Amino acid sequence: MPDIILLDIVMPNIDGYGVISLLKKSKATADFPVIFLTAMTNTKDEIKGLSYGAVDYIFKPFSADLLLQRVGLHLQLRRYSIGLEEMVAKKTRDIYRLQDSILETVSELVEHRDDITGGHISRTQNYLRLLVNRLIQSGIYAEELSSWDVDAFVMSSKLHDIGKISISDSILMKPGKLTDEEFEIVKGHAAFGRKIIERMESNNEENPFLEHAKLLAGSHHEKWDGTGYPYGLKGEQIPLQGRLMAVIDVYDALTNDRPYMKACTHGEAVNIIKEGFGTHFDPLICGVFLEHQGEFEVLESLRRNEL
Repeated sequence: MPDIILLDIVMPNIDGYGVISLLKKSKATADFPVIFLTAMTNTKDEIKGLSYGAVDYIFKPFSADLLLQRVGLHLQLRRYSIGLEEMVAKKTRDIYRLQDSILETVSELVEHRDDITGGHISRTQNYLRLLVNRLIQSGIYAEELSSWDVDAFVMSSKLHDIGKISISDSILMKPGKLTDEEFEIVKGHAAFGRKIIERMESNNEENPFLEHAKLLAGSHHEKWDGTGYPYGLKGEQIPLQGRLMAVIDVYDALTNDRPYMKACTHGEAVNIIKEGFGTHFDPLICGVFLEHQGEFEVLESLRRNEL
């Protein structure tokens, strides 16, 4: 691939403007610097050439030394531009790794207060990615999902239970069924988690990652029929993020030991989720989960084999 292109304008079959237009349309060649080298010396022609995206416009007849100087200058600029892009890309990767490390630490802080649910966050991330991919393939909620950065959404799910920081150890680690009063305290973690993330948002510009996290934290315990918490939202009033997490959160809870319940088999968990079709769960999302439940079983069995 060339580092720079010298291009005439008056040519047979296709002129220079047509060639540069084709170059700019292709992602592989759009960034190549193009210098028009032409006998068309009119100022209007020069302006036209530059408007097509050329980096320079040199008249014929030309000085060989001057041409070499101009080519050398643009090659230096290109090398500088590429180096700058690589530096920005590295900084972006470093920030992404730092952000992921902080998230991992915060989510582990929440998760490790409750040994019973250890691994919940990493498991639900894998289940969520699978469910979103199958929804996209099915064309369900296609318009909304097409605007999502799926990686950011999946990563944001690490914060869905961050509100549990507010719950005392005596309740969170209780080795038995909770009283009604204790359960009301636990239910508060969804609204509290949303408030935590809203505070983060207030100190940042609009951020899709935090928006996903806020909606996940605040709505993953809502139910399709309006009987969930903390806000009693119903149907599509519930953010799509929360409706997705609702299915995954329940599936993971059912297939892992809890203080008040031994783990169900995959089949038992699927039957319980099927009972919540259209009441607890969004029927479209639940339908996709049930259609592809065999793939979730594979992920679940792989997890058991790793224990």
